[in-house]
Amino acid sequence: MADTDALKQAVGLEAAGLVEDGMVLGLGTGSTVAHFLLALSERLARGELNSILGVPTSIRTEQESRKLGIPLTSLSEHPTLDLTVDGADEVDPNLNLIKGLGGALLREKMVAQASSRLAIMVDESKVVAALCEKAPVPIEVVKFGWETHEHFLQSLGGDSVLRRLPDGEPVTSDNGNHIIDCYFPGGIDDPEVLEGALAARTGVVESGLFIGMATQVIVAASEGVRHLYAGREQL
Repeated sequence: MADTDALKQAVGLEAAGLVEDGMVLGLGTGSTVAHFLLALSERLARGELNSILGVPTSIRTEQESRKLGIPLTSLSEHPTLDLTVDGADEVDPNLNLIKGLGGALLREKMVAQASSRLAIMVDESKVVAALCEKAPVPIEVVKFGWETHEHFLQSLGGDSVLRRLPDGEPVTSDNGNHIIDCYFPGGIDDPEVLEGALAARTGVVESGLFIGMATQVIVAASEGVRHLYAGREQL
């Protein structure tokens, strides 16, 4: 097994190769994306790319991009994007995803939906037989009455935990909301049904279930990097 950071670096470099001059890009959030941003900035510095623009999915990504000299824009100015590159916490055999352990699920999903293509970067440990095998489903909720969602999530078979900082204070997203991490022991039988139930719940802003959105997943493993595409039985 290769070092995890080395795998992230490899997949970030591979994803940077997908970017073409003139593209408007969605820039994801997370430790793997950090490697992608660095590789993208290096392509800019070498003059391989001259007229790209990026839409960041978090304050963190915006700050990192500005430090690296990546030109930025907004979803308001460019409501249709050519490509979004992001990471994921889990990928199932149908290329459905769990995202949001970094706390940026709402903006990540908005940017992904605005994109013609969504390329996901993961290392081999993120590939699972069923979603929620290892990672919980992050659920962004408004602060008002957030406790009421605990009983609702239990009725769906989940075990929920409010995400907190080391000092015990609740985590606040970039949008000013709380995040609940919901575990489903044994995995999720039907991610699409669960996503629908969460979307219909008043007070739930968004979930970290990204169903049918990824067009491509780049997987870094000890033996190399492989590309998976939606609609193909490859996992």
